[in-house]
Amino acid sequence: MTPDHDHPDYPLLARQLSALLDTRDWLTNSAQTCAFLMQEIPELNWAGFYLQREAQLLCLGPFQGKPACHPIPFDKGVCGAAARSRETQRVDDVHAVADHIACDADSRAELVVPIVVEDRLWGVLDLDSPTPARFRDADRQGIEALVAVFVARTDLA
Repeated sequence: MTPDHDHPDYPLLARQLSALLDTRDWLTNSAQTCAFLMQEIPELNWAGFYLQREAQLLCLGPFQGKPACHPIPFDKGVCGAAARSRETQRVDDVHAVADHIACDADSRAELVVPIVVEDRLWGVLDLDSPTPARFRDADRQGIEALVAVFVARTDLA
């Protein structure tokens, strides 16, 4: 990503995503969200959800991109760190992360946003890019806002 690269218009994307998510169904909405992100966010090679279905374990949910790793324990990788800490993880170079789980060797940067509903981890949204340092703080804030739209428009109980 070059320094003069235009950032996505996240407020506009939030309005578009809100309009797209016209059902409360988590499966439909998570699939639609992945497709929307892959279409609208430049320089992604993977966008998807990992769901907490078992204690300390993330299971693959709807995604767009190459086949993915499954399952992911909480003590491994960037997704595991987001699940453990319940804080967004933004990594400029995944190859510098000691316990990184390499699902796609082309991925370099990663952004993982935890999804917490009523103090319970529902899952994480994972975005990968082949571009090192792809995600800036403005992207973190924008993607967190899109996750908030997903949560508000979806039954996740």
